[in-house]
Amino acid sequence: MINKNAPVGVFDSGVGGLTVMREIMRQTPNEKIIYFGDTARVPYGSKSRDTVTKYSRQIVRFLQSKEVKAIVVACNTASAYALEEIEKETDIPIIGVVKPGAKVAAAATVNGRVGVIGTEGTISSGIYSEYIKKINPKASVIGKACPLFVPLVEEGLWQDPVTDDIAGRYLEELIDTGIDTLILGCTHYPLIRSTVGRLMGEEVTLVNPAYETARELKELLQEKNMLSDAGAKLGEERYRFYVSDAAEKFKRFANSIIKYGILSAKIVNIEEY
Repeated sequence: MINKNAPVGVFDSGVGGLTVMREIMRQTPNEKIIYFGDTARVPYGSKSRDTVTKYSRQIVRFLQSKEVKAIVVACNTASAYALEEIEKETDIPIIGVVKPGAKVAAAATVNGRVGVIGTEGTISSGIYSEYIKKINPKASVIGKACPLFVPLVEEGLWQDPVTDDIAGRYLEELIDTGIDTLILGCTHYPLIRSTVGRLMGEEVTLVNPAYETARELKELLQEKNMLSDAGAKLGEERYRFYVSDAAEKFKRFANSIIKYGILSAKIVNIEEY
C-alpha cells in the first residue's frame, strides 16, 4: 500500500522542470517533492529516443529508491520519447507534460490552428499533433523547433536582446500561419513567456503545460486518495533537490525560480541506477 504522505518525484533534463515543480507547490501545498535535474546530460531535445528512454529509466529507478508515490516527467522530450515505456515498467502513477497541454490547447483554439514550439526531439516526435488530433481531428498543428531557447534560459538570459533576436527569428514563420493558440512545448519556455507573448501578439493564446500538469497531478492524487494530508513535519525537508552535475549553478538558478530558499542540491551519480 502506497503511503499517501510519501513525496512526489519530479524530473527534467535540467532546470526547466522547476516551472512544473513551482506549479505543483502552488496547487498542492501539502505535498513533499523530490526533484531531479539531469544537469550532466542536458539537453535531451537533440538526443535519440533510445538515449532519452535509457536516461529516464535511470532517473525513475533513482526516484523509486526515495519511495515516491507518483512521478511527474517534467520534460517534454522525455514525455514524448520515454513515457509509454516507463509507465509499463512501474506500478506507481506516472504522468508527463504533453497530454495536459495538448488537451487544453485543443479546447482553447477557435480556428483549429495550433502552434507548438519545443526541442527538436519533441517537435520531430509529432506527439502534440497526435494528441490534439485525437481530440479534434480537424485541427491543424504547426510545430517549430527552437533549440537555442534551452541554453538561453539555462544561462539566465530571460529578458535579453539576444533572446529577443533569436525568438524573433524562430517565431517569424509561425506568426504568418494564422495560429490562434501556441503551446510552450518545453518546460524551460514559461521563463521567456513574456517575450514569446509579445512577439506572437495578444490574439494568440499561450498554453503553459506546467500549470496544466500540476492540475492533472492534483486530480490524479485526489482520485486515488493519495493527496497528502500532513505536509512535512518539523525538521523534515519538504522539498529536496538532486542533480547529476553543477549543484551550485543549479541552486542559484532554482532560487531565482522558486522563491523558497533552496538550501542544497545534492549530486547523484545517476549512471549507477
